[in-house]
Amino acid sequence: MSLQTELDAFKSAWTARVGDDIATLVDTDNAALQDLAARALKEGALFPALTLPNHTGGVTDLAALIADSALIVTFYRGGWCPYCNLELRAYQALLPEITARGARLVAISPETPDNTLSTAEKNALLFDVLSDTDGRLADALGIRYELTAPIKALYQKFGHDLPVHNGDGRWSLPMPATYVVAKGGRILLAHVSPDYRTRLEPEAALAALASPAAAA
Repeated sequence: MSLQTELDAFKSAWTARVGDDIATLVDTDNAALQDLAARALKEGALFPALTLPNHTGGVTDLAALIADSALIVTFYRGGWCPYCNLELRAYQALLPEITARGARLVAISPETPDNTLSTAEKNALLFDVLSDTDGRLADALGIRYELTAPIKALYQKFGHDLPVHNGDGRWSLPMPATYVVAKGGRILLAHVSPDYRTRLEPEAALAALASPAAAA
């Protein structure tokens, strides 16, 4: 079963549970992010590699990883997001194949390291899960946005306290995004999802690693 098939099934069940009014609100809000997604960093640009805290209590230097090998970076919203957990588990399933191609995989969210540790444990992730402290990397990629008042109210109703989850006091999130970065730092594939219920298939990221440019 493809990742998107799983995401669509969850979306259908969620819509039936919350009703058409809430579903329409979310659809409208996602549509408004299209312009931001269009302006985000694209293929051919250099990936803005930073050093970020990881879920094991240390730090991960993305520049050092990229200097050594190709890298898949997947940005997710948080461990509270069921769509994100489905995606993370799909990447975990492909981790042996990613490693076999000599590449690395990291997942990044705005959440605090304590919360990323919970996400890694919950999904049995064997790759680095990083915290984008203060949204610095998301800002550099052009994928961070502030939640609108109606969506903020909806998230509060659902118990998603983003200022606490993320530790920065802000109601902001990254659009889910996946990047395949060649050795040396050039972005080979950039996929940004203004609708957080639609994601790149992990197999597409894996396929991009087959490009000769990935190891350049």
